[in-house]
Amino acid sequence: MMPARKRALGSAQMHGSGRAGFSLVELMVVILIAAVLAGMAVPAFGLLIDSQRLTSTANDFLASIQLTRSEAIKRGRRVDLVPAGPNWSDGWIVLVDENGNQSFDAGETIIHRREPASSGISITSKLTDNANPYIAYNGTGRTRTNAAGGQQFQSGSIAFELGGEKRRIVLNALGRPRVCKPKPGESSC
Repeated sequence: MMPARKRALGSAQMHGSGRAGFSLVELMVVILIAAVLAGMAVPAFGLLIDSQRLTSTANDFLASIQLTRSEAIKRGRRVDLVPAGPNWSDGWIVLVDENGNQSFDAGETIIHRREPASSGISITSKLTDNANPYIAYNGTGRTRTNAAGGQQFQSGSIAFELGGEKRRIVLNALGRPRVCKPKPGESSC
């Protein structure tokens, strides 16, 4: 003869009561809630990805500015950061610009080359000598323009934009760069 407790448990299992699990209706409700939450999260996730792409591009540019400055100091001569194409969005090059024309020519030393920016990222510069977009440092680590025989400091900013989101690199007269994020509706920071 079976003890009373085991008999009761065996009887409950035989009749289907006490089984763990979900009914089909409960499972469908959980899936519906998960789908609604995922649908709300996808647009926000896309904005987060765009923001990260923009930040990454601005940080890559900042690293290239810092590399340009450190290479100029190390080499004891002028080193330039120039666009790889007609504009910064085509990528950029850190080089020893032998002829001072702010573009890469055969025989010039390339220190670093950055591929084009991610699709949709706009990069514009407003620098002291804006005729040709470039950033140049001399052997002392100070910025220089081609104006006034290369004796004028270069300062200004480089703006990065993607879908209304903005980042900016501000270059002071001493050549020190900093990254900032303008507040919504403002162009500077």
